[in-house]
Amino acid sequence: MVHAIRIHEHGGPEVLRWDAVEVGEPGPGQARIRQTAVGLNYIDTYHRSGAYKLPVLPATLGTAATGVVEAVGPDVTSVKIGERVGYAMLIGAYAEARLVPADRLVILPDGADEQAVAAMLLQGLTAQYLLRSTYAVQPGDTILVQAAAGGVGLLLCEWAKHLGATVIGTVSTPEKADLAKAHGCDHTILYTSEDFVARVKELTDGKGVPVVYDGVGKTTFLKGLDVLRPRGLMVLFGAASGAPDPLDLGLLAAKGSLYVTRPTLATYIATRPDLVASAADLFGTIAAGGLSVTVGQTFALRDAADAHRALEGRATTGSTALIP
Repeated sequence: MVHAIRIHEHGGPEVLRWDAVEVGEPGPGQARIRQTAVGLNYIDTYHRSGAYKLPVLPATLGTAATGVVEAVGPDVTSVKIGERVGYAMLIGAYAEARLVPADRLVILPDGADEQAVAAMLLQGLTAQYLLRSTYAVQPGDTILVQAAAGGVGLLLCEWAKHLGATVIGTVSTPEKADLAKAHGCDHTILYTSEDFVARVKELTDGKGVPVVYDGVGKTTFLKGLDVLRPRGLMVLFGAASGAPDPLDLGLLAAKGSLYVTRPTLATYIATRPDLVASAADLFGTIAAGGLSVTVGQTFALRDAADAHRALEGRATTGSTALIP
């Protein structure tokens, strides 16, 4: 028997339970993973609270982890026993061991820190598709990153800077401003005391930016439209403050023929070739020095409730790993 963090009902962090569970032998197309680290991501809180309802309860939370392949099922060729692997967007990661579809695993590069990869893999793959596919950031672009000191925010800042962009980021405290600057953010805006719309317009000589990356949602979305240049793109990839109010599409015309998208990582890595290519780009950028992969804080997996409280209370910086 192994243990996993499961929910038997939706609710606050108090519904997370440390349950004993059974892990069987892998079937066709599956691999059994002994997990070494689990990533903490904001989507985990949505699954826990019921904002994104899980179809069957009890359910194990978590979407990303690293580990070692212990066994493989028939006809599995993508991974081998003993290889270090990672995955993202597979619910059930809050466990000491589990079965996973082998074709959703990526092999870790030699020397990769398993805690760091687990903590940032979902966020790193998210940054990859946002910067390289949803809007392909080019040298000379000036972009806005909302919540620039968060897990995805720091990766967006650093990677965009590596690509040659000028990065403006909003943060909630001076300490988080310093952190964002250390990760490539050229200009930080304290949205708790500054009007970020006016400040972005000032920094861009009134022109605005071609893209806004917004993982905050309700409190920033509509105002963010006002910093876009004509035909600019609003990328809403999360809703840490809640879902935005319904959008009157006429506003997009009035504010300069704007575009809005609500992308998800699942769509961008739906096929194995897309997953492998995205991971290769991410790991290659890390190897080239374009990203510094660090863990801001760790919690024991059995203390996942404390980790959720810290995340929702905006008491974390960067990425977080849960250790089985």
